[in-house]
Amino acid sequence: MEYAYLTDDARWDALQRRAPDADGVFYYSVRTTGVYCRPSCAARPALRRNVAFHATCEEAEAAGFRPCLRCKPDLPPLAQRQAAIVADICRLIDASDELPDLDSLAHAAGMSRFHFHRVFKAHTGITPKAYAAARRGERLKAGLQGAANVTETLYAAGFNSSGRLYAATPGLLGMTPGAFRAGGSGAVIRFAIGACSLGAILVASTDKGICAILIDDDPEVLLRDLQDRFPQAELRGAEGDYEQTVAQVVGLVEAPAIGLDLPLDVRGTVFQQRVWQALREIPAGSTVSYAELAHRIGAPNGARAVAGACAANALAVAIPCHRVVRNDGALSGYRWGVERKQALLEREREGER
Repeated sequence: MEYAYLTDDARWDALQRRAPDADGVFYYSVRTTGVYCRPSCAARPALRRNVAFHATCEEAEAAGFRPCLRCKPDLPPLAQRQAAIVADICRLIDASDELPDLDSLAHAAGMSRFHFHRVFKAHTGITPKAYAAARRGERLKAGLQGAANVTETLYAAGFNSSGRLYAATPGLLGMTPGAFRAGGSGAVIRFAIGACSLGAILVASTDKGICAILIDDDPEVLLRDLQDRFPQAELRGAEGDYEQTVAQVVGLVEAPAIGLDLPLDVRGTVFQQRVWQALREIPAGSTVSYAELAHRIGAPNGARAVAGACAANALAVAIPCHRVVRNDGALSGYRWGVERKQALLEREREGER
């Protein structure tokens, strides 16, 4: 937006509007106070005759003005400073065996507990407690892979008791910790590979619901993907009564607007599940940008994290990540291929006509 503030009149207009997009483009000083500020500063409005404009902080200070203590123009923007603080707190949580209490985290951030809670959620999309739970779950998953002892792993992951562990793992692992540790040993996953207009499709279910809908040109790729997820699970294929489930999923692919009236076994971090739930609330035939989706889940600075959650989605079409596009409306990367993304969107739009 720098081109929009080339004249003093344009800069004065931005100052009157406290335009945030003018921050960093120019600064203004007030002769009667001796300070200089960002255009978005919430300080009391100054008279035009007392205001001068500067291209840089150095220029304003060379003219004899000092930085405003309110908007701190000589420091990075507030959002950037807050993001750095939140990143530090995330590292603090990651390094802690147990979740520090909210007061301790707020003190470390140099904020009140209520302000810290609000800032943390704005930048991550989740609360400090939810972030800690998600990270603890990730440590548990990593530790259980090939671990010899579940009890030792649960304490290393930050669970204080086996009761808490087993209460938390159904949504996190989809099975008991022991079964997950053994690569799904003892778990039964029914699956079938079929064909749809977008290529080969694999549908798999646990006893809780559909846990995977995978699409590719090569059926072998789909089978290897499922086997890699649960190398020790009992995979049951070609069961006659499961064909009806596959047929319903294929029907969803051919006409995404109809929805899927089957239970899903959705597994992911707290943040991923927030994104996936928001995806399911996007009406068929509509699209949103990654930035807009981030705003919807309360993480206005989390567009990249939202994109990562979309990429991690293993339930094609049922969780409609194909409805997310770039800010300019262009199609971006899609786990199942951009051509398939375009085809799904076209089908939805045709269904709305």
